[in-house]
Amino acid sequence: MRAVDDFDEYRPMLLGLAYRLLGSMWDAEDVVQEAWLRWEGADRREVREPRAFLVTVVSRLALDQLRSARVRREAYTGPWLPEPVMTSQAGPLDTAELRDTVSYATLHLMERLSPPERAVFVLREAFELPYDEIAEIVGTSVANARQLHHRASVRLADGRDRFQPSAEDHVKLLARFMEAAGGGDLAALTELLHEDVVSWNDGGGKARSALRPIVGRRKVAAFVHGLLSRYSFTDVRLVDVNGGPAVWARADERAQVMLIELQDGLIRGIYTVLNPDKLTRVRPS
Repeated sequence: MRAVDDFDEYRPMLLGLAYRLLGSMWDAEDVVQEAWLRWEGADRREVREPRAFLVTVVSRLALDQLRSARVRREAYTGPWLPEPVMTSQAGPLDTAELRDTVSYATLHLMERLSPPERAVFVLREAFELPYDEIAEIVGTSVANARQLHHRASVRLADGRDRFQPSAEDHVKLLARFMEAAGGGDLAALTELLHEDVVSWNDGGGKARSALRPIVGRRKVAAFVHGLLSRYSFTDVRLVDVNGGPAVWARADERAQVMLIELQDGLIRGIYTVLNPDKLTRVRPS
């Protein structure tokens, strides 16, 4: 039973690690299950630190998975967005770094990174591993691990607001957005949007959605206004997803989840997931 007890102790952390690396809880669960099989078959007399062993196994499996996933995502119908999950299913969120790296906007931005950059960034930022351990996991030198982390940090900083809004401000702005959109107030809706706002819509070929990102305040406002004029939105709920507020709703009986990213007190990104395969982890209360 000791093997099961050790693994179960670390399972939530391992799922959180794999999810941050892959942006898909389906794939993360596959990786963690494979890690369990390897743990079960390992000679544990030679394992000095179960946590370090399991983090290494999960990270390497996730890296292999991520390399093949990038090829699949290039052939995906329309924009590929991460699979949203209820915050309660995202693993430990005890530190600001753990919360930040599971936020939806950060997961989306991490798609810019190469698999080694993403692995180094997550292992360093979220799990605070020393560079020598990260280098061994990724299969590179300590110097290169430091360089990969620096490069990833710079690339992510280019797309993020240095001053993160409070949870209360986030909820308030999301509520104002829904009120303006629901009331058909195009002027009020436009005022809430950043000049460079982008709307991503992920239907995955299984739900009707925009096949390209929509860029710019006026285009996004007109797009949202048009959707609300065309479809009947019902059963609108506020849900806690990826460490922040999101909207769960039905549009003509199809479920969808919408999340927003803020910059300078305005909405800089809108992420709408309509692919039903990606909505199984979000359940309104």
